[in-house]
Amino acid sequence: MTETLAVGTVATLEHFKFGTVGQPPPGVEVRIAEDGEILVRGPQVFREYWRDPEATAETLVDGWLYTGDLGELDDEGYLTITGRKKDIIITAGGKNLTPANIENDLTQSRFISHAVMFGDRKPYPVALITLDPEEIVPWAREHGLSEDIAELAQAGAVRELVQRELARANSNYAPVEQIKKFTILDHDLSVDSGELTPTLKVKRNVIGERYEGLFESMY
Repeated sequence: MTETLAVGTVATLEHFKFGTVGQPPPGVEVRIAEDGEILVRGPQVFREYWRDPEATAETLVDGWLYTGDLGELDDEGYLTITGRKKDIIITAGGKNLTPANIENDLTQSRFISHAVMFGDRKPYPVALITLDPEEIVPWAREHGLSEDIAELAQAGAVRELVQRELARANSNYAPVEQIKKFTILDHDLSVDSGELTPTLKVKRNVIGERYEGLFESMY
């Protein structure tokens, strides 16, 4: 974060742990709030937002910077980032879900370029899936299928392929957290369409509004 002058935790050649972002360096404190938000305090934390005392008061409390990120600290002080606080989904049953976790697991598949989970105030999570053209087209060619992405999105063989990848991802989570249904989009997300940021992060609010009908059709 620019608010921490880019330093919050550090991993070195001698002190690192895979899956974490390291430990806070000397003089920097990191703790986890009751709701899971990562808080940072230290001399590197900014003083205030320029001419915006209200935003400053919301972000800085007693010297602690409320980062907006969710995470976990282990017994050795290694920090793991699990998602963004604003992206939390609360199901109809009151369960708090962090969509980034299972979305990241899904996109570990070479066939899936993006996965967006939906389910706020709904009985169970569902997902919108996009296919990676560079991987799915050669696979389709090998299996005698159309090489058109829109047609592949409707193909039974492709749906079975994605279902297997979903089962793999779901196996890492409790039943209430698992994605129950999915829809394959007939095109990939892009920056030009306004669905991705310049750094290729999914604009969750844009996807939710643009494909609301697709999400709702899965309930």
